[in-house]
Amino acid sequence: MSVTFLLTTLVVVVTPGTGVVYTLAAGLSHGRRASVVAAFGCTLATVPHLLAAVTGLAALLQAGTVAFTVVKYLGAAYLLYMAWAMLRDRSALVVESDPAPRSAARLIGSAVLVNLLNPKPALFFLAFLPQFVPAGSVGPMLRLSAVFMALTFVVFTAYGLCAAALRERLPARPGVLTGMRRVFAACFVVLSMRLAVA
Repeated sequence: MSVTFLLTTLVVVVTPGTGVVYTLAAGLSHGRRASVVAAFGCTLATVPHLLAAVTGLAALLQAGTVAFTVVKYLGAAYLLYMAWAMLRDRSALVVESDPAPRSAARLIGSAVLVNLLNPKPALFFLAFLPQFVPAGSVGPMLRLSAVFMALTFVVFTAYGLCAAALRERLPARPGVLTGMRRVFAACFVVLSMRLAVA
């Protein structure tokens, strides 16, 4: 495993995207546990992309413009839905001393959808990983993918825990919380637009 691979992967993982925004929102909304669960869900969503790359489906998806376009627009639409849900849910960012825990399955499901409908991870596995793997070698690809997933989980968890720590220090003022909700909704809209024109 090269230093170039590690540094580039770290840059890709640390750069804020849909998974980071979702994990931050989970940490601010529901605390530490939710942020870790959301990070796990976002990491889990890379498994189908890895399997697609290993089996060659990612190449077919990339070659088939119709299939790629459908996945891209589904991802953009889901991000718009997340923005709408963030604005609609008035209790999502209410800071309480004992918040009602959100279902882990629901958090994971949303996190998986956020990253699963995003072609960016598929492009990462299709265009980036093969540069570091000998042709036809599945083992090294699986090992490097495991490193990518581990870094994803660690970085996303760090983001989420920082958000949860900030959550505990936020004043319970409706104006501040409403502003934060709007910022996250705007982030989802911007990410949706970027995905749609990619």
